[in-house]
Amino acid sequence: MTTGSGTIDRLIASMSFTEKVGQLNQRLLGWRAVGRDAGGRLVATDELKREIDRWGGLGTLYGLLRADPWSGQHWGNGIRPEERPEAVALVQETVLARGAHGIGTLLSEEAPHGHQALGGTVLPTNLALGATFDPQAVCEAEAAVAAELAASGVHIALVSGLDIARDPRWGRCEECFGEDPLMAARLCETIVTGMQGERRATVGKGGVAVVLKHLAAQGEAVGGRNGQSAVVGEHDLREIHLPPVEAGVRAGAWGFMAAYNDIDSVPCCANPWLLRTYLRGELGFDGVVMADGLAVDRLADMAGSIPAAGRAALLAGVDISLWDRGFASLEEYADDEAVAAAVDASLRRVLELKRAFGLLPADGDTAMTVPDLPADRIARAIAVTHERSREMARESLTLLKGDEALGGIRTLLAGTPAQGGTVVVSGPFADDFGCFLGDYTAPVPEGERTSVYRELCRRYGADRVRLAPDPGDLPEDVWAQAAAVVFVCGGTSERSYDSAFDDNGAAKAVPEHGATCGEGVDLSDIGLPWGQDARLEAIAARTGAPIVSVAVCGRAHVLTRVMDRSAVVVWAGYAGQYGPQAVADALAGGAALPGRLPVTLPAYPAAVPVRYNDRQGAAHVYRDADEPVLLPFGFGLGALAGVTVDDMRAAADAGSETLAVTLAVSAGPSGARGALNLFAHCVGGHRVPRLSMLVGSEYLRLEAGQRREVRMAVPFPSLMDAGDGMVRVRLTALGRTIDVDVDVDVDVARGR
Repeated sequence: MTTGSGTIDRLIASMSFTEKVGQLNQRLLGWRAVGRDAGGRLVATDELKREIDRWGGLGTLYGLLRADPWSGQHWGNGIRPEERPEAVALVQETVLARGAHGIGTLLSEEAPHGHQALGGTVLPTNLALGATFDPQAVCEAEAAVAAELAASGVHIALVSGLDIARDPRWGRCEECFGEDPLMAARLCETIVTGMQGERRATVGKGGVAVVLKHLAAQGEAVGGRNGQSAVVGEHDLREIHLPPVEAGVRAGAWGFMAAYNDIDSVPCCANPWLLRTYLRGELGFDGVVMADGLAVDRLADMAGSIPAAGRAALLAGVDISLWDRGFASLEEYADDEAVAAAVDASLRRVLELKRAFGLLPADGDTAMTVPDLPADRIARAIAVTHERSREMARESLTLLKGDEALGGIRTLLAGTPAQGGTVVVSGPFADDFGCFLGDYTAPVPEGERTSVYRELCRRYGADRVRLAPDPGDLPEDVWAQAAAVVFVCGGTSERSYDSAFDDNGAAKAVPEHGATCGEGVDLSDIGLPWGQDARLEAIAARTGAPIVSVAVCGRAHVLTRVMDRSAVVVWAGYAGQYGPQAVADALAGGAALPGRLPVTLPAYPAAVPVRYNDRQGAAHVYRDADEPVLLPFGFGLGALAGVTVDDMRAAADAGSETLAVTLAVSAGPSGARGALNLFAHCVGGHRVPRLSMLVGSEYLRLEAGQRREVRMAVPFPSLMDAGDGMVRVRLTALGRTIDVDVDVDVDVARGR
């Protein structure tokens, strides 16, 4: 039997105000819902039972399967992959047994780059995925994650995708696809499509509902300080921060998460323009809005009390809370007509989502049916996700220096021990696995943990590869006779189980050699931590061997001295659990490095932020730093290496309101792959133009000598505002440039 809209109407009419509010709550931390008895069997906790009894049901349960230092769940006490079906069934059966109306609970899990659960596959973080510039590959990876979540009984995936990396001091840059809104929008759209299917087609049928975070402009926070004010006007808000939101709505995203920050003094969780006028009115969004963790309670100083904070968030447009007391206090406003109407509206949206997953009683039934979840389905899904993680790790690697030197080093490494000599692996992350994982990561089993050093040992033998995290770890003669040095540098978001955390899970106290990135780890100095530049200088003084530096980064660290002292530099982002293998494959196996930088790399720690799409250049401004940009957004020596643009033409298409751009490209003798990026600079109009804007991108895979025609459609609104008249647009792709005059009023564009 089916569940129709009439069922939802009847449920709403039959529920008490308390029961309605309960459906909007996500107060209980999920890992506290299930424990173990003396025999080690999973049991429902008293805390879960009390929460159900309090509300006559359970709206949404967050993090039932979550495992990490904050939750305290690990391989010794957490829910293992094969136990997921049992845990999920136990929760749903307890909710049905103690709750009213036969309504199940939505299960919500963190999945910013893979499922944050024991056995969950760790994808590269978004910043590394952004380096691929490959929406289709990202779509396939996220579809695999969704299959794993769905097989586990999860309904909602909390996924980063909206944030833009505007300031490298911000610790959450790793959760951004980069600094560009167009690529962020395209990748955000692919996340939704991959996880939900086209227009929610697979939700409840092997796909999960996506809640995109964070809405909005969190990357614009003053000083790169997490959760602080975004000082931004409406035009730049729309141009930089809202394109991913619009892409998510177009793709059919089921939900959005309202962020911690305020925009022009109005908190996102209490911003009626953002959540109602813009999101629902202008974009037509019909899904749910969830608050970030404890964000509602943070409104208390503005609203006057915790209950008033709950009311303010609800009336502004928040449907579902997250851990806060504000929504749990809405009963104080049971007689408030505005609150009652808003509760009913939010409840309807929550029940519509539950209906998609079969969590409502079918017509004629008294309760939902708890689904059977075969454990072998989870294992099969995890196997696919692992393969996608391997692929994305390889695709994200970006060559910053040494395209010619790399070939010689590969040849040297491929020789016999006698021919090739000793390879020294150095740097603080030479034998480290956790640095590749990023924040929001469950513990990976010891047998699956590796490092660049261990992977090179597998390829060349432990007798040929030496480990020296510090220069003093090896005698001077070994350094002098080394054939090559691999220096693994950068930062880490890895948390330890003895770390301190804020009440929302962000890092609170970081030890001297602890996390240097992630939520709660904003930095005033984005130079490489722990004296890594000095360590590299000491190595260079000890050896004449070529140095290959591998930068493992969750933000735009300053790599100026690394570039100066290294023959080859590879940027690896946080490449995920297969990052070490990908690096070894690139160095030893000759794998391509097709990535491009998703952010601008600054040349100096204090000359930030610098973005390629700023309105004013930063060169020759600082009296002590002539050129503050080390490498630009989109840079990558390995991407489309040897490919040329033989011809580029553009013409205005008034009918489609686009500038139609045609590029003829040809590959060199070795073939190539990577993103073909089209940039624009506009002169004219009534605003200060951006220095450059990414207006088109297409991922190409070209065979040796292949010629191909590529067409891109650039929407007029991305080039000009209404009333601008004629605008001259300079288009650039792979070093080829043309000028085009665009006059929308007369529908003419002339190539120059």
